[in-house]
Amino acid sequence: MQRQPVESRSLQSVGYDPARQILEIQFRTGRVYRYLGVPPEVYQALLHASSLGAFFNARIRDQYPTERIA
Repeated sequence: MQRQPVESRSLQSVGYDPARQILEIQFRTGRVYRYLGVPPEVYQALLHASSLGAFFNARIRDQYPTERIA
């Protein structure tokens, strides 16, 4: 999955597969996680959030099934 760089102190890049509703996030630590069943509007809201890290913690973390991939 292609990820795009983002401006964030905790997130390095994000990617999204709308057909499968999979959000992929690479953190500044280098770890990459996939979040399953994430609706497109949540992904769009993440991209437009004033703080991506705060949005992630409030709306994504612990809200969706997660797989560590790297």
